[in-house]
Amino acid sequence: MKKYILCVCVLIVLGCLGWYLYYGVGLYIDLRPDQAPTTFMKTDGDTISMQRDGAYAPFEIRGVDMGVGIPGEWATDFAISEETYLRWFGYIQALGANTIRVYTILHGDFYNAFYAYNTAREEAGEEPLWLLHGLWVDDYSHNSHKDIYDEGLLPEMVEDAKTIVDILHGRKFLLGRDGDGSSYYRHDVSRWTLGYILGVEWEASLVNYTNQNHYDKTSYQGQYMVTTPDATPFEAALARLGDEIISYETRRYKQQRLVAFSNWPTTDPFRYSLVTTAYRDKVATFDAEHIQTTEAFISGYFASYHVYPYFPDYLQTEREALQYTDEQLEEVFGANQAAAIEYRLSLLDAPHIDEYLTEADFYDARGRLNTYYAYLKALNNFHSIPVVISEYGVTTGRGRAQVDENTGRNQGFISETEHGQYIIECYEDIMAAGSAGSCLFSWQDEWFKRTWNTMHAVDLLNTAYWSDYQTSEQFFGLLTFDPGAEKSVCYVDGDASEWTEADRVWAGQGLRLSMKYDEKFLYFYAEGFDPRAGAVYLPLDITPKSGSTYCENYGIGFARPCDFLIVIDGEENSRVVVQERYEVLKSTFWESYYVQDPYIDPPARNSPTFVNIDLAMKLQDVVTRQHWNGPVGETYETGVLRYGNANPDSPAFDSLADFCFTADGVEIRLPWQLLNFANPSEMMIHDDYYECYGIDFLQIEEMYVGAALEGTEGRVQMAPFALEGWGKNVTAHERLKASYYILQAYWTALP
Repeated sequence: MKKYILCVCVLIVLGCLGWYLYYGVGLYIDLRPDQAPTTFMKTDGDTISMQRDGAYAPFEIRGVDMGVGIPGEWATDFAISEETYLRWFGYIQALGANTIRVYTILHGDFYNAFYAYNTAREEAGEEPLWLLHGLWVDDYSHNSHKDIYDEGLLPEMVEDAKTIVDILHGRKFLLGRDGDGSSYYRHDVSRWTLGYILGVEWEASLVNYTNQNHYDKTSYQGQYMVTTPDATPFEAALARLGDEIISYETRRYKQQRLVAFSNWPTTDPFRYSLVTTAYRDKVATFDAEHIQTTEAFISGYFASYHVYPYFPDYLQTEREALQYTDEQLEEVFGANQAAAIEYRLSLLDAPHIDEYLTEADFYDARGRLNTYYAYLKALNNFHSIPVVISEYGVTTGRGRAQVDENTGRNQGFISETEHGQYIIECYEDIMAAGSAGSCLFSWQDEWFKRTWNTMHAVDLLNTAYWSDYQTSEQFFGLLTFDPGAEKSVCYVDGDASEWTEADRVWAGQGLRLSMKYDEKFLYFYAEGFDPRAGAVYLPLDITPKSGSTYCENYGIGFARPCDFLIVIDGEENSRVVVQERYEVLKSTFWESYYVQDPYIDPPARNSPTFVNIDLAMKLQDVVTRQHWNGPVGETYETGVLRYGNANPDSPAFDSLADFCFTADGVEIRLPWQLLNFANPSEMMIHDDYYECYGIDFLQIEEMYVGAALEGTEGRVQMAPFALEGWGKNVTAHERLKASYYILQAYWTALP
């Protein structure tokens, strides 16, 4: 009996060890060494094809990029449930898309849902969703090692590539890895996987340092991928990565599928003028044509690019550079600096982008100047392999970060209706340029994201716990998350029925002021007046560190030192202004926008001057003349308030609306960051910039508010409004944006 128990225990241990070695470590014995691999995806010239009914037919990748963030959770929490994925897959297929792109290894819930969804689709005789799978490089490795051959990069990427292959074939157990999902991956979803996009938006510093540090590693000759004689060390490293993932899947699973390497304008294969090189810091190239496939690779190789219409718009910069003569540029840069830039350009050993463009390429089907379309044409004209624009899009965030000078497809401050229209325009540009497919960024909004021109103003450790409408990067999705478990606490739509006596915080001189807040907005309802008869002023005292009892701009006094003044003066002339001591732009970006350093002579704590609230747009001119004494940057006024109906259920819905008149008053909603809240979930605001020499945070428990009509004499009395925050207890509900339905009508009507 003891021997029997011992034998059973040994068998169990051996079974567990074998299971772990096979599913955990990836050890296997190739029992079919002579079996030829199969594929259902191929490329031919600039075309991608899929095998259907025994024959290959052209296949347009019409995809949507899917992130992993939801309200109250970080990307690395992988908190999206299987049930949620199933619902989203249905929305995406109904949209008219055929492909999902993911960037990294996800939790098992994604693959389980993908398997269940596609299995049900096939059983019903319907088209499945297809998958493009990415291979991610974490930010720490990308930005710290500086050399792709270092231990934290290429060797780890090769192992991750093999892990992804095993996951897609349902033969992997993964647990406890930073930055990746974990699970027992037991479902084979490989038959719905089109291919791989390997890598990330490479930093120019990493590319250049790799090329300088390994100048002798310019060749890689693998079984499936090889380099050309013109390849760089960085390109040789990627050739090895591609060869490794093809080789592993071929040996172990006898399958092959499409392969591409991630790329973007910063490392595109072109060189540009001296001005663009200096202004845009375009100092590195990655040319996918320097990597070729062998006859042993029976699937396909394509070029993948992330291209947005507004940044970096190299061709617009090129056009602006034409106004400067060589003599002017030598004066600005100096002969030595200009020569140094020209030398760096020669080291790139890349063709000028003009070689792949004609003047006609700068004009789209609408006949308008369109540098986005021209850039896409250059990419397609350059490549001999299919080009897929695997990221493109615009954002519905209230804050704006970049501008498309020619078409208005900006990064931010576009409505949900414009969002849908601009996505269609970008898609049409992509396809008209000759691309083989595209992936829209993105499926869902993600609260944890940050944007270059607002990230200084928020607590980056807590962005997942509130929706920052000023941060444009959070709102690329077709699916958004509005505050509230089922509906928001308020909709600014001119209907005051949702306001009750319990919301009242102040009353005086016939006026009444009510307030609410949620994870996205502070709401105000001022009533008791004719909103079109004249201006109404709402002073706000937020920080105890500064403020003024008088606003000289509007000639109005307050009972307490105030930091902000909301001015509602008709549909076209309403705004929020800030006391100059509490203006974040001056404290942070003064070098670009102010002649003098404010820290040398800071604004007085009780300065009566209130200024417009601006957002940084450009920090310098295309060519910055050193002897100029004026500002060199460009801003726009984000404190201007937009009139309209902000209720998503209204036919007149305007997602950017800030205020709306009622029969006897006005409803207002303001994003938290506009009022210098860095983390409203814990009611953290900006401390005094000139005490802290920059931005630090201060917690408050209340703010003071009041109201007055134009022409009111005396000081406006004010009352406290309690601020408790919500910590990490976030409530939100899904809503398909208006842009979803606009794009759905367009895509589903296509062949």
